[in-house]
Amino acid sequence: MGVDLSFNGLLIVVAAGFIAPLALGFVPSLRLPAVVLEIVLGIIIGPDVLGWVEVDPVIAVMSLLGLAFLLFLAGLEIDIERLRGRPLRLAGAGFAASLVLALAIGFALGALDLVRSPALVAVILVTTGLGVVVPVLKDAGEAGTPFGQLVIVSASIAEFGSIVLLTLLFSGKGGVGSALLLLGGFAALAAAVAAVILGAERWMRLSDVLRRLQDTTAQIRVRAAMVLMVAFVALAEGLGLEAILGAFAAGALLSVLDRDREMSHEHFREKLEAAGFGVFIPIFFVTSGVRFDLHALLNDPSTLALVPLFLGAILVARGVPALVLRPLVGARRALAAGLLQSTTSVAFLVAATQIGIDLDLISQSRAAALVAAGLVSVLVFPLAALMLLRSGADDDVTLPKPSPAIIDGP
Repeated sequence: MGVDLSFNGLLIVVAAGFIAPLALGFVPSLRLPAVVLEIVLGIIIGPDVLGWVEVDPVIAVMSLLGLAFLLFLAGLEIDIERLRGRPLRLAGAGFAASLVLALAIGFALGALDLVRSPALVAVILVTTGLGVVVPVLKDAGEAGTPFGQLVIVSASIAEFGSIVLLTLLFSGKGGVGSALLLLGGFAALAAAVAAVILGAERWMRLSDVLRRLQDTTAQIRVRAAMVLMVAFVALAEGLGLEAILGAFAAGALLSVLDRDREMSHEHFREKLEAAGFGVFIPIFFVTSGVRFDLHALLNDPSTLALVPLFLGAILVARGVPALVLRPLVGARRALAAGLLQSTTSVAFLVAATQIGIDLDLISQSRAAALVAAGLVSVLVFPLAALMLLRSGADDDVTLPKPSPAIIDGP
């Protein structure tokens, strides 16, 4: 018996994904990330407003691929050359401080009976949206400066660290010890895959075939990247880990292997981004809006009141540690760094709250309030940081000047 599949809902979802950046293109002065409008349009077309779309099997599969692609491209942005030296030490110390603050906030909210799992809330609070931070720094002309390098490293550690923590604490059935063993096994298998790929790349006959097929209809390197991404997602799920870790790890592994950022083809990454951001990722964000429980947020005034509380918690957990940079970068840049670090990763937040709902660690209403706070952070904090960075210069940064290989942003 066949499955009754319809593409009507998917048509509306992809149309919303098309309209969002197009509408923003008519107002270039409005520095609003397209992801915010995509989620808002998803809410509007979803069951809580217009009721045009519900998440059917077709949309669910396409959305899952979008999430995997988003985390895969986020991992691809990790530059190992950047993650070293003094910036790494400062960023690592800042993330540790953020985690301590986030845990304190999580347990305080738990003591007030506002959340069920303080640890889950803490993990959610410490993430940063690298995909939003980098364009803002580029717009401000700071991406290639020591200050911009420090912020990018901090965002990279926060994004990677939050994914690992989510996997470590909320994956597997045997507790943290079991999850650590699974993570170790996953890392070993990833290293083995890397060794196999490096060996294959040195086989001249294979390299010649890849080069010959890469710009034909075969698009062989893009297909190889898809195989790597899906394989790591399947491997993570098979080990009882989170699929988002597999997708992120696949991208990070490809970034390590692609040290010249070309993989023998200067347009390789552009093709991957075109497939991800042009097809799958908008479907994920619009679908996230369709799934957003607007009634749970609006029907209870106490839930709506949690949005500014959660927003303040994000700002304290990620923004306050950046203030220690004031002697190095000046007051204005330190404040801008705090705002940028407080710009959460909406993709991670949506995924983490969904995991929390599945494990009965967070209610639908609290998840909706957290997602709403994350959306506000993406809407407000980058704009405020951009205004600060464009308003004038502080004292010169005293961090060591990075090499050209390090300052190239994603």
